[in-house]
Amino acid sequence: MNQLLAFLIAATLALPAAAQTVSCATPGTDNAFLGIQTIRLWPGTAPEAKGATCDDIPALTLLGPRPGTANGSAVIILPGGGYSHLAGDLEGREIADWFTARGFRAFILSYRLTSHGYVLPVPLLDARRAIQTVRGRAADYHINPNRIVVIGFSAGGHLAALAGTQFVPGKPDANDPIERASSRPDFLVLGYPWLGAVGDDFTHLNYCKVFNLMDQCEALRAAYSPELFVTKDTPPTFIYHTFNDRTVPVEQSLRFYEALVKAGVPSEFHVFANGAHGSGLGKSDPSLDQWPGLLENWLRAQGLLTVEKTAVTGQP
Repeated sequence: MNQLLAFLIAATLALPAAAQTVSCATPGTDNAFLGIQTIRLWPGTAPEAKGATCDDIPALTLLGPRPGTANGSAVIILPGGGYSHLAGDLEGREIADWFTARGFRAFILSYRLTSHGYVLPVPLLDARRAIQTVRGRAADYHINPNRIVVIGFSAGGHLAALAGTQFVPGKPDANDPIERASSRPDFLVLGYPWLGAVGDDFTHLNYCKVFNLMDQCEALRAAYSPELFVTKDTPPTFIYHTFNDRTVPVEQSLRFYEALVKAGVPSEFHVFANGAHGSGLGKSDPSLDQWPGLLENWLRAQGLLTVEKTAVTGQP
């Protein structure tokens, strides 16, 4: 597991009721002064778990907004890593810091990886549960349950797109209060996302070949290729990609965007001429580093940067 996320999962704090610290925490570790806490997605063993190590425990790491800036919006961050590891700093903590500086409460998802035996749909189960957790506990986190953004990069973008196209409604009669909440994100943000069919044969990211799943490939392709599941109910989406991405072709984002347009989903798509795959906030290129500003404009247009007093303070 990525060292940063492993460290964050190890950081246990006193949490609100109904949350539970991760069992593999290091005793005595406390990151309260950093405003960081980590919780399990499920209070006990997660569905389909193969063991009880950190690799088997999906978790959310929470980071609060800068003091005095909370606006009632939340973001759930899905780092990439080809379903083999998690890019927890570049596509996790750096992104969380960007959002919290703008008043968001940020949640970094540590989802289970195919490299550790967790084939789709298990990562999708984790993503759905993360959204349900944030929405179901919106009052605890002082956020508006209808202002939840899910952002994903590379393979995390694939998972985010699946969460936005294959969400589940809440079960009003569920014993678990988290399961009563819908897993539909309100908004999607995808950075250089892997959005091709699961069995696409390009570069080194053929999911079926990398993880020796060729005997399951046709079923996986039919079930987990995001562009096949776009409907009018897919959340408004912001996408950015680069023309010369040599790992994930820009055509994949283009096809997904075309599906959004066909379904009538309000969306914004930006293609930059230069920039390698895995560029994060784009700080290595004087043109690409403008994409966060475009995202900020889009978030503002959605009303997500406006302070929601009821959500933030609990007062009307």
